[in-house]
Amino acid sequence: MFKTRTRDLSTRAKQYLKGLFQAKKKNMERMAEIVPDSNDQAYQHFLSKSPWNEDAVFDQICLDVNHLIGGNADTCLIIDETGIPKKGEKSVGVSRQYCGQLGKVDNCQVGVFTVMAHKQHAAPIDCRLFLPKPWIEDKQRCAQAGVPDQFIEYQRKHDLALQLVIAARLRGARFGWVGFDALYGDDPAFLRSLDNMGEIFMADIHKDQHIYLDDPSPYVPARKAKRGRAPKRLKARCKPIRVDRWVQQQPDSAWNLIDIRHTTKGKLKAAVLHRRVWLWDGKESKAQHWHLIVRKTIATNELKYGLSNAKAQTPAKRLVYMQGQRYLIERIFQDAKNQCGLGQYQARGWRSWHHHMAMVMLAMLFMLEQQIKHNAAYPLLSCNDIVELLTHYLPNRKISEEEVFRQLQVRHRRRQKAIQSFYQRQFSP
Repeated sequence: MFKTRTRDLSTRAKQYLKGLFQAKKKNMERMAEIVPDSNDQAYQHFLSKSPWNEDAVFDQICLDVNHLIGGNADTCLIIDETGIPKKGEKSVGVSRQYCGQLGKVDNCQVGVFTVMAHKQHAAPIDCRLFLPKPWIEDKQRCAQAGVPDQFIEYQRKHDLALQLVIAARLRGARFGWVGFDALYGDDPAFLRSLDNMGEIFMADIHKDQHIYLDDPSPYVPARKAKRGRAPKRLKARCKPIRVDRWVQQQPDSAWNLIDIRHTTKGKLKAAVLHRRVWLWDGKESKAQHWHLIVRKTIATNELKYGLSNAKAQTPAKRLVYMQGQRYLIERIFQDAKNQCGLGQYQARGWRSWHHHMAMVMLAMLFMLEQQIKHNAAYPLLSCNDIVELLTHYLPNRKISEEEVFRQLQVRHRRRQKAIQSFYQRQFSP
């Protein structure tokens, strides 16, 4: 019996992967219409009811990606979140919050992801679903969505990101540094946690970040009068300055032109400022002495600001390369959404969200394997190319005239049922 269930689960997983590759729209109905011997009810059960452990899948994905691109000096772990637009209030974690895909605040789910990258190759290895405070404060709502009790606790995206870094190390991932955008880079506690863990980071920061050009050497002022309380709060011996204002003070001669990497449009070059600066949060007894890297794109004069706790002797060119690698996670999100249906699932619960993400990551792992395997013959092989090839070679349902009308009737019956359900709810007492 156990062998039969395992075999059935393996079959469903393969069908689901084929559906992610073959269907133009990656929802269950469209997947079932093209993958032979599959149906959307079986897909729904596979995601929402089947008790397979997604963590075991994430474990294996991390091991496989690490085997392919881990352990190199240029291997990095990139953190970022992505929003997935959703309607209604039932989908787990859904709330009005900023959605990067839409570029505005809207109804969406947000997941924090880690992507392992080496030069032009990258793949996602893990994720965490962000639960906004209204969800955490509503235990019944969480229970209805199947959120396990241990996760009904508010955690910032920064907390989830830190968990992802720890999980990657525990799984044996080998990477040289952690990269992330200014949402995480502007949080002193997050940066100091990584530094205390011995992780090298390259963090984007905003232009209003305050830095010290000299060591602030925090101290407690001497008591000035006999009466009153003795001072306890630390003070800095010098004043901070905003990063953008410091940049404005720099002469043209301070900028160095550096080649960042090769792109499809030639070499990417940037003008760069590099300086060791001090960061102090107003509480610690000692300031942090880190790298500040400012990159100006030649064509647009756009400025990017970064901080890194890399070794003091790390050259500017290396820091600029590290900063530039964060673009890979944006490309991964684009491929995962456009080619593998990252945001096109029809499921609302905690288990189904994590099951779907595990399957999407398996699909992205397959893409990475093919790109590396065929790199010599096809160095420009893209995820879109691979999907087109799979769509051509994988078996699919033979869509006869009879089958077209059968699928049409099924869709119409479901739409009519949804319409009737809506009217019943609207006019029920």
